[in-house]
Amino acid sequence: MEIDIPIQRALISVSNKTGVVPFVKALATLDIEIISTGGTAVVLEKAGVRVTKVESLTGFPEMLDGRVKTLHPAIHGALLGIRSEPSHMQALEQHGIKPIDLICIDLYPFKETMQKHGVSTEEVIEQIDIGGPAMIRSAAKNHRFVTVVTDPKQYPQVLADLDANQGATTFALRSDLARDAFACTADYDTIINHWMEDEFNNQPTRLRVCGTLEQTLRYGENPDQEATVYSDGEQCGPNVVTASVIAGKPLSYNNLIDAAAALELMQDLHEATSQPTAIIVKHTNACGAAVSTSIGKSFSCAWQGDPLAAFGGIVALSHPVDLDLARRICDGEKFLEVIVAPLFSSDGAAALSERWKNIRLLAVGKGDRKGNWRQLRSIQGGILVQTCKPVTADAATWTHITGPEPTKTQLLDGVVAWITCAHLKSNAISIVSDGILIGGGMGQVDRLCAARLAIQRAGDRLVEASSAVAASDAFFPFADGPELLIDAGVRCIIQPGGSVRDQETIDLCQSRNITLLHTGTRCFRH
Repeated sequence: MEIDIPIQRALISVSNKTGVVPFVKALATLDIEIISTGGTAVVLEKAGVRVTKVESLTGFPEMLDGRVKTLHPAIHGALLGIRSEPSHMQALEQHGIKPIDLICIDLYPFKETMQKHGVSTEEVIEQIDIGGPAMIRSAAKNHRFVTVVTDPKQYPQVLADLDANQGATTFALRSDLARDAFACTADYDTIINHWMEDEFNNQPTRLRVCGTLEQTLRYGENPDQEATVYSDGEQCGPNVVTASVIAGKPLSYNNLIDAAAALELMQDLHEATSQPTAIIVKHTNACGAAVSTSIGKSFSCAWQGDPLAAFGGIVALSHPVDLDLARRICDGEKFLEVIVAPLFSSDGAAALSERWKNIRLLAVGKGDRKGNWRQLRSIQGGILVQTCKPVTADAATWTHITGPEPTKTQLLDGVVAWITCAHLKSNAISIVSDGILIGGGMGQVDRLCAARLAIQRAGDRLVEASSAVAASDAFFPFADGPELLIDAGVRCIIQPGGSVRDQETIDLCQSRNITLLHTGTRCFRH
């Protein structure tokens, strides 16, 4: 039965008060009775809205510090009664219950609370909403007759529907809102479930994914593949999915993957070195990476690390882009697809957009990122899940195996080499000199080929380097890879160690007076 339902009574109870006063005032002008609870009622009354308190309907005051206030037949009967079923209406009349036609309810800020630094377990638990989800589910179940609003973004749509239908809502609107309502409670419970698993170190027995559709993309990796992007309801901090697009056309599937890879590498390297950091990525692999004394110099060094590969690349910067930096980026024979930065000045963005008409400028803002997260990857027949965390590099924890004591410059280059190597597809070798990635060998089926490719990509830059450092994402199974690197000019090698043939590499480095450091951990990226 798809009919319009006139709105005569509305229950309003929200934690997020954004836009609620004008929304409710608009409802009140339609002679809709407004019912409310606690803090929401106070806000509405101060704004001049006449409010019926929930306790006047239930006959009970709020109890247990607000834990119990709407869990009552006077509320849920008013929401669940089927208006076309005589027995339902007779039961409501018998108990003095009037139907509620619209509810506007969001949920306690559980996610925001759990993400606060220093918050206690008890404080987080108090933000587990009980009455809110119960009312939302009751109203959504009975959406043939009840309108359920769960997000301030829905306010204009609801008011427009009421205006177009003489104070009534359509079934089409109510069904859409009910669908969103069940998604809202499902996401809420998923976030709580994941928090409890992390808080109490429980291994998940079911996989639940919580995401909100951000955009339907033109296509996926290739034109014959459909694609969408969803924001992760549990992640916080700078990211490319919810970034502000300052300029340029919408990002593609591949753009988003590359931009995310560039941002993550930039964050890891900047946090490890505390220096201005610039990254250039192609096909998820870094072809340029540098740290230096200024962000402008870092970008120039990253570009010069491999100008051929950097052409058409994705850039991530640790510092805001002003006009001077924009001019430096624009100078010369360059082409860039995307630039990711915390902020862009208006004149800096204008200069970049003038240089490249379609360049995408993503402002991800400042702030801390979540320390650990789950990574999902689908395969035929299932889904793989692994925990992830930022890649770190603390040279003080590395073991000096043989060769000269590493210099301060070599240790900094070693940090850059290790982190960039960890972001290249395995098997991976990175070569760094003076804080600049000059050569990367990635995605090879053996480590010898990865070393050979890194040397090839470094080219003359390795010949000119005074003391290049190389890193390997896993141990060298034989001494042939290290020998290639040493013959090409590498003076310091960093690897996890742990091969049964480690001694061969140790003997080689000792005989060639090469510094060898072991990290004790590997950093594969498949």
